[in-house]
Amino acid sequence: MTREEKQKLLDDLKEKMLHDESLPLKHGATNLVFGEGNPEAQIFFLGEGPGYWEDIKGRPFVGNAGALLNQLLYSIELPREEVFITNVVCFRPPNNRDPEPAEIEAFQKYIDEMIKIIGPKVIVTLGRFSMGKFLSGARISSVHGKTFRVNWKVSEITVVPMYHPAAALRNGEVMAQIKADFLKLPEVLKEVENSDEKLSSEQMSLV
Repeated sequence: MTREEKQKLLDDLKEKMLHDESLPLKHGATNLVFGEGNPEAQIFFLGEGPGYWEDIKGRPFVGNAGALLNQLLYSIELPREEVFITNVVCFRPPNNRDPEPAEIEAFQKYIDEMIKIIGPKVIVTLGRFSMGKFLSGARISSVHGKTFRVNWKVSEITVVPMYHPAAALRNGEVMAQIKADFLKLPEVLKEVENSDEKLSSEQMSLV
């Protein structure tokens, strides 16, 4: 698909979400926080849920945690505009509470469709709720910054769990860890690209 075709599919998906009255949290929120970024992004960031400023502006990661995310992206010379960023729930939970399992489940089909449209090479989960989508039962303190090949739908996808930037703002040790984890991302992406190229070459040789 072309970039324009992907963007059209994302726009259509956003409209579908806006009109889905079955979605939880909708009636207590100001705006749908759909997600934003490059429809051809190689890295897809999946957070937890919108906060106050995200709800007001209708954009993900625009508060203090978003400012840190921007700094982390800058540290690896990756413009925010070149990645895609969303959350496991796209309406703000009341008082910034944690999203509940049923709420995450309700949004799952839309998040899955975003991933399918964009087709990223790497998914970075930010926080334990988005990590749980791919690595059920894992402890973020044990797996952060590591690379996992996860069966997703009918294929495999590379997942890198990380702490949520909001947690890093509250804890100096977590801040040091998330900075170190981000510095690994360029090499992770390079390894995935090389692996994809090798697989493609092997498939071609079988034809």
